Amino acid sequence: MEMNATYTSLVAVGDSFTEGMSDLLPDGSYRGWADVLASRLAARTPGFRYANLAVRGKLIGQIVDEQVDVAAAMRADVVTLVGGLNDTLRPKCDMGMVRGRLEEAVERLAPSCQKLVLMRSPGRNGPVMERFRPRMEELFALVDELAARHDAVVVDLYGAPALGDPRLWDVDRLHLTAEGHRRVAEAVWQALGLPPENDWQAVLPTAVPPRWAARRVDDVRFARRHLLPWIGRRLTGRSSGDGRAGAQFSAELGRAFWVTPEEGGASAPVGSWRRLDHGDVDSGERGASDASRS
Repeated sequence: MEMNATYTSLVAVGDSFTEGMSDLLPDGSYRGWADVLASRLAARTPGFRYANLAVRGKLIGQIVDEQVDVAAAMRADVVTLVGGLNDTLRPKCDMGMVRGRLEEAVERLAPSCQKLVLMRSPGRNGPVMERFRPRMEELFALVDELAARHDAVVVDLYGAPALGDPRLWDVDRLHLTAEGHRRVAEAVWQALGLPPENDWQAVLPTAVPPRWAARRVDDVRFARRHLLPWIGRRLTGRSSGDGRAGAQFSAELGRAFWVTPEEGGASAPVGSWRRLDHGDVDSGERGASDASRS
């Protein structure tokens, strides 16, 4: 893989993992690994464009139906696709359907970009992980197979022991903390052929295990705040993503839009992003398309 590669645009597709839960910002929004990665890529490339289409709670069929064609139409340099894990965590899961829809997504996205990035998602060590591990590993075997077939990059987060550490997971036990997301961003950064800035697989220092009473209090809090509401949504057919759209998708316009750094220059972290208007988007997409044909 080319080292110090240059990328001018990134589109992120998926569910809550890519939306950024639970890397919570003071204003109540989520940042997450995709935003961190975009900020770092933008610091290297003037005029960088980014769109995060991911929505919490989405199953693979919803990701394909609602996000994939939108992402493909943007003709980005890099597209990241992470999906299917929510399906595997359901009590009943049709793995044949998951396989077919994920394959459909890859077949649509791979020709639309210079680099398609797939992932073997991380999992928090514990009884839930052990229960669903066979399905997860079946999903990840398919990810490897599709990547080899379509020349995509696979970021193996599942194989990194550090990302199984409960300390890198939020209190809901389903989503990474800010530090966990930072490590994922670094993993993707390196997979894209960019020079390492830190060791994302570094194991956390050994900590004194919490006492039994503290663990039980945490278990009760987790069940009340997160587990019972999750079960309630499953029983009523609702999702945490109902009525939501990706951060860079306009439901009013029915299409996605790019954001670009507010600052004009590169070589510094992105402080804020601004939305590109339709004319900027059209000219940018034409330029990317022309460059891919040259």
